[in-house]
Amino acid sequence: MMKDDCIFCKLANGVIPTNSIYEDEDFNVILDLAPATKGHALILPKAHADNLYQLPDETAAKAFVLAKKLATAMTEKLSCDGFNVVQNNGSVAGQTVFHFHMHLIPRYEDDGQRISWKPMEIPSEELSKIKDTLAE
Repeated sequence: MMKDDCIFCKLANGVIPTNSIYEDEDFNVILDLAPATKGHALILPKAHADNLYQLPDETAAKAFVLAKKLATAMTEKLSCDGFNVVQNNGSVAGQTVFHFHMHLIPRYEDDGQRISWKPMEIPSEELSKIKDTLAE
């Protein structure tokens, strides 16, 4: 369940003290120590999985339901103007700690943060090939 050399396992399971805002038998939700905005929190499963691909389906479902519940409560209590729920898998996608986690990021007008990408132009024939590959 818990991986001995994983910092997020230690945080999720109370081995290292945190600013926890929610805890149940499966998850610990803590305030991020290097937040993007006021209220930025992390949903940490107590059982280790490196990423989304390794996460059991039941845990993945519970994590998203929890994200919705907390985003709703945080939006009300922090009076934020919007909300990002972010989950990265692999170094190239921005994952820096290899324990599945979800970022809950309250957004405020003029908070200076950006979560964006540069849109690509893909010819319709290529989109059709991609669709066919994924629909197989």
